[in-house]
Amino acid sequence: MSDPISTFFEAWKIEEAGDRLEKITSAVANNIQYDDPRTPETIKGVEALSDYVGMFSANAPGWSAKVVNNDTTGSITRATVAFSGMGPDGVEKVQLGQYFVEKEGDLISRMVGFVGTGEQQYTS
Repeated sequence: MSDPISTFFEAWKIEEAGDRLEKITSAVANNIQYDDPRTPETIKGVEALSDYVGMFSANAPGWSAKVVNNDTTGSITRATVAFSGMGPDGVEKVQLGQYFVEKEGDLISRMVGFVGTGEQQYTS
């Protein structure tokens, strides 16, 4: 079986709602809970999550999301995701996000995302 986190983010580039829902359903539990900086409340359920992901593909056509790094401690996986596509200036852009993921069996049950990777530049 493929990694459900990678499978979930593959759905971010799928514009057709039925295909996107099918891909997400294969990666997440029915009782999925999802939060990120753009969600004012926790998204609950597969269909609501698919609709939310659909807003990404509608607002950023041609962009994709790909897991570029992950590690697991205990039962929590930290995944760094690269969102990439052509910017309005015609130049390829990449934005990183970091997600903390809990699973039930082989499916994602809870996911919390953050903009960037949390790294800060320190000056002395």
